[in-house]
Amino acid sequence: MPDTGKRPLDRDASSLGSAGARNDTGKRPLDRDASSLGAAGARDYPALLEPAALWRLREALHGAGYTSSGIASRIGPEATAAVRRGDFRAALRATTDRDPLATLIRLFICAKIEPERSVRSALPLDELLAGGMLVRTGDGIRAGVDLEPYGDSWWIVSDLGIGTQGGPLPEDHVLGVGGASTTLAGATLRAPVGTALDLGTGCGVQALHLSTHAGRVTATDLSDRALRFAATTAALSGQDWELLRGDLSAPVAGRRFDLVVSNPPFVAGPGRATHTYRDSGRAGDAICAELAAAAPGLLAEGGTFQYLANWLHVAGQDWRDRVAGWVAGTGLDALVIQREVTDPVSYVNLWLSDAGERSDPRRAAEWLDWFDANKIEAVGLGLVTLRRTGRHDPLIRIEDLRQAVDAPLGDHLGGWLRRLDWLRARDSAALLRERYRAVPGLTLHQEATIGQEGWAVDRQLLALPSGLHWSEEVDPLVMALVGGCNGAVPLGDQLAVLAAAHQVAEPALAEVAGPIVGHLVERGFIEPVAGQPWEGGTR
Repeated sequence: MPDTGKRPLDRDASSLGSAGARNDTGKRPLDRDASSLGAAGARDYPALLEPAALWRLREALHGAGYTSSGIASRIGPEATAAVRRGDFRAALRATTDRDPLATLIRLFICAKIEPERSVRSALPLDELLAGGMLVRTGDGIRAGVDLEPYGDSWWIVSDLGIGTQGGPLPEDHVLGVGGASTTLAGATLRAPVGTALDLGTGCGVQALHLSTHAGRVTATDLSDRALRFAATTAALSGQDWELLRGDLSAPVAGRRFDLVVSNPPFVAGPGRATHTYRDSGRAGDAICAELAAAAPGLLAEGGTFQYLANWLHVAGQDWRDRVAGWVAGTGLDALVIQREVTDPVSYVNLWLSDAGERSDPRRAAEWLDWFDANKIEAVGLGLVTLRRTGRHDPLIRIEDLRQAVDAPLGDHLGGWLRRLDWLRARDSAALLRERYRAVPGLTLHQEATIGQEGWAVDRQLLALPSGLHWSEEVDPLVMALVGGCNGAVPLGDQLAVLAAAHQVAEPALAEVAGPIVGHLVERGFIEPVAGQPWEGGTR
């Protein structure tokens, strides 16, 4: 899940370049020297502009209609689709009149140098130049940061991307919206909460999403530059977050939250921290294990921690056992889903390309040698969801979920957790007293081989048409059980009919039916007729 994925109206561009000097106000425009900002801890992080300038910038963006829908309406659907592919020709043709919206599109979306007169009519030019958000060149004005709308009421401010400069990204590069950040945003549970924490906020993407359903948002990052970008994102988007500097959970030690999310620097490798946004300085997948270990101290009762993770597939070991070791001692419920698996060569090439380092064969060799020395066969990419329930019997589910799923993933994870809660409150006898129905649209797939006596069924699969799209191989008895789940009678009565039809002793069938039914309910193949707690949710 690297941040190479394109977002609506995304583009490639270059990094900031050298550090800025202090201006007369004492605020350092985009300064890359973080050491002078002080130790980790609570503090106010200045945005890239003074408050009055931020207000004027926000008004200018609003007034020009520089929003996702405003841009799409201005340049049209074909040009919008082309921009998503990195092709700006149609967008440039649609913005030749250089009114304020056209100028903003050309400047920030298409990464063009624009005439100073046009930029001054669209933006508070002098203040953005002083803050490093715009740069004067011999030919005009170019963007100094990536400033793009995120929906119709938010703006994300981050470093420019890799495309314009063409060289490697600097070590302290601050990413904008990308594949990993949108993956986590889509997977996050969105129930209203009192307090939420974004660990490793970067430019503030997750904090923006948290602000829609959390009473108070705290965001941390190891990078002072990232926190200044996040402060700017928050101000332009009308948000007020608590911003703290430090490594992982250190800035909030002793505090607990209802929801914690993290898009951490999860890239697995030798432990060299060459880029803050991707490298933790820990070897292998240690940072992901470290986050799991920190979770009990971060979560309030009923709280949830969700983070993206990479884990190593080591020769001779089951990856599930490795990840289970991270969460087993936490006392928390755990849902871990693997969404992708990649081989070492592809993994290294992906991340070197992401940072503009693909032309460095020495870096690739060093990374791959480390994988070889540690017998790494593959790397898994996925999501960890941890939940504090206060129970002494935490549930751990570690699943390979590489099939296509419906968006948003968070809705389906929420339904999964609610089904687990429902099941945990009932023993086998209670399950047999319930009435069930097969979920709408459930399908049965059969594979059969032709023989001398006709078709011989080899396997039968139940498949969900939506949600997590689980499929499950079942035997004829389970197929008949699911087929009989029409909500008319309790499962116990249904088992009596099945026992007679399949010539199985009813007590023996009832004994094994409980776990089978529990699994079918957890997967979402069948559901209780009345009072299921995931009504309105998804499977």
